[in-house]
Amino acid sequence: MYVLITILSVIAAILLILLVLVQNSKGGGLAAGFASGNQVMGAPRTADFLEKATWTLIALIVFFSIAAVGFNAGQQVAASDESAIVVDEAPAAAPAAELPEQGE
Repeated sequence: MYVLITILSVIAAILLILLVLVQNSKGGGLAAGFASGNQVMGAPRTADFLEKATWTLIALIVFFSIAAVGFNAGQQVAASDESAIVVDEAPAAAPAAELPEQGE
């Protein structure tokens, strides 16, 4: 599950990068291409959509990051529980078998 959340987080980050690169801080960018007055989706609506999409992706990245930490901590606790299993002490070494004396 941790790997899936990490992959989703990376995908959201890549989409966020692309979305920010499409925007222009001075009001241009992709929104400038829709500036003609006859279009249904004009520049203000495009800018609103891009801003909402940006905030949504930021929220997703934060959510995935918190979820990844939670799942990673759960895996570490499970791993430490497995390593904390105490095995009964090994029996004392069996007495060495009596070997015949050399030189007989």
